[in-house]
Amino acid sequence: MKKAFLFSGQGSQYPGMGAELATKYPACKPILECGSDIMGFDLLKKLTDSSPEELAQTRLSQPAIFTTSLLALTAIREEGVDNAAVAGHSLGEYAAMYASGMLSLEDAFKAIKLRSAAMAKAAESSHGAMAAVVGAENAQIEEICGSVNGFAAPANYNSPVQTVIAGDAEAIDEAMAKFAELGKRCVKLAVSAAFHTKLMKPAADEFKAQISDIKFGTPNCDFYSNLYGKKLDDFSDMPSYLAAHICSPVQFVGELNEMQNAGIEAFVELGPGHVLTGLVRKTLRGVVNTNVENPETLEKALAAIK
Repeated sequence: MKKAFLFSGQGSQYPGMGAELATKYPACKPILECGSDIMGFDLLKKLTDSSPEELAQTRLSQPAIFTTSLLALTAIREEGVDNAAVAGHSLGEYAAMYASGMLSLEDAFKAIKLRSAAMAKAAESSHGAMAAVVGAENAQIEEICGSVNGFAAPANYNSPVQTVIAGDAEAIDEAMAKFAELGKRCVKLAVSAAFHTKLMKPAADEFKAQISDIKFGTPNCDFYSNLYGKKLDDFSDMPSYLAAHICSPVQFVGELNEMQNAGIEAFVELGPGHVLTGLVRKTLRGVVNTNVENPETLEKALAAIK
């Protein structure tokens, strides 16, 4: 069975995530040690003791989710499972880069530290918001975003029935009201910034300069891109790619379709929650989709894919 590993994005965090896997698998210890040294705080302690409000802060949520994804990756590899492809949702692309050998563990944590700080800084200086729109066509979403006062735009093409919009807080509120008039359900996301839009450009510019000396290798498996919605083949300028990634829409539907077309039969989400597993279910037919976030889900995943 040809498998792809998927990696969770921001918003999937919860207190205690990853702790059971870290306890069960000794191979997780170097990840926690390396990450704690680079981040400047005890990652396992943050995973287990932080409140939901603390974990929701970008400076902590990004390294915490990234760490949990790597713990799940380590656990499933300890059980002998391999993969033909990787993909991540937003932040998840960094776990995908590590999983595919593009980034060393140390450089991956360095990149996460710089990214989370740059994005938190940009969020604090803007007044942005995001909302999930359910059941609307992309053309309709783009039309309404273009009709409101202020800036609003699609940010995450998550599934055929869900697209996330982002922009100025007032513009998002206006767009939500217009969707409600059309009978479309909208859910405001618990974030304080318009991620994956032009409002994140200050973060993108700062981050690009900071990672210019990080070494990016060629992946050892197929790497699917949020930016293009297909397999990435050009890895010659990853700082520019990752800067564009911060302020461009996530083309997740395109990625899933491309992976299935390439023969991927099983999609395994590694990290907290099962958001991506749900998006696979809503997008593809005839594939195995499962997630790994603790020993119990790992056991179920192994039964499904082996």
